[in-house]
Amino acid sequence: MTETPQLEILDLRHFSAAQLAPLLRDEATRWRDRLQWDYTKATHLLLEYLDGRILPGFVALYKGRVAGYAFCVYEGEKAVIGDIYAFDETGGQSNPICETLLQHTLEMLQATPAIDRVESQLLMFPAGALHGPFLSRGFQAFPRLFMMCDLHASPLTQSASPTKLTSGFRIQAWRPEFYDPAANLIHRAYAGHMDSGINDQYRTLHGAQRFLHNIIRFPGCGSFDAQNSWVIRDARTLSIEGLILCSRVREDIGHITQLCISPGIQRHGLGHILLEHCARGFVQDKVTGLSLTVTEANSSALALYQRNGFKTLHRFEAMVWDDKSSS
Repeated sequence: MTETPQLEILDLRHFSAAQLAPLLRDEATRWRDRLQWDYTKATHLLLEYLDGRILPGFVALYKGRVAGYAFCVYEGEKAVIGDIYAFDETGGQSNPICETLLQHTLEMLQATPAIDRVESQLLMFPAGALHGPFLSRGFQAFPRLFMMCDLHASPLTQSASPTKLTSGFRIQAWRPEFYDPAANLIHRAYAGHMDSGINDQYRTLHGAQRFLHNIIRFPGCGSFDAQNSWVIRDARTLSIEGLILCSRVREDIGHITQLCISPGIQRHGLGHILLEHCARGFVQDKVTGLSLTVTEANSSALALYQRNGFKTLHRFEAMVWDDKSSS
């Protein structure tokens, strides 16, 4: 895309939270209207970071006024594009300001010494919307789905009693002491899985611990809901063999941030049981909807969700550039 003379791209760290606040409020409104997601807490946290002038990124000025922004985060030898947004964009395939911001961001990241991997999941953009900048710079696209379930109409909540757990296992609500064994399960469950190509945190135990820390401690995926998060444990060894972690993205909307089963006992209905427990708990808490994201090519997980009343609300893409794998 050719930049117009009225569009200036400047360093994000030159701008205060107050200057970016109207843009972020507009973005929060779009999250609410399109994905039923209350983005207020995440917005407040981001504004704190912006006032610290520590986030690398860019701001687009159109005729001297803030029109859009982009930021990224460095994690060792990897960078993650945190967000790109502009007024009146993200709803379709034409996003000229966001494309310009993305182009500048990718140029910066791929020119940064020691950065050999860049990940991005810009949930608000429909699949294909930012293909130009990404694909021209060697990124691989992984189509993903944002799905939503009406809990009052779902098979998960229709039977008089929940499905009985297989003999030899027990189900328990989340407790803080489950943190390390849960990270171990996540690492084991995603070994060789397609999603470890999207998020390399799954590839190591340390990365899985960091992933777990992020979804429990930070509001990017909503406020963690321990009461409606569950683990399945081996009744003899007490090892964690399955888990479902949930957050609250709005007072009446839940979100599944993680669902995984130990590789040795998959396809035995444990995923359904975990879904059922969290769905029934949410209904008791007057939650009406439950959302999640899933990789489109993950056919077994997709089939599980569809059987239980989840419907695709939005199709987006994860984008990955890995210089080590391409060299």
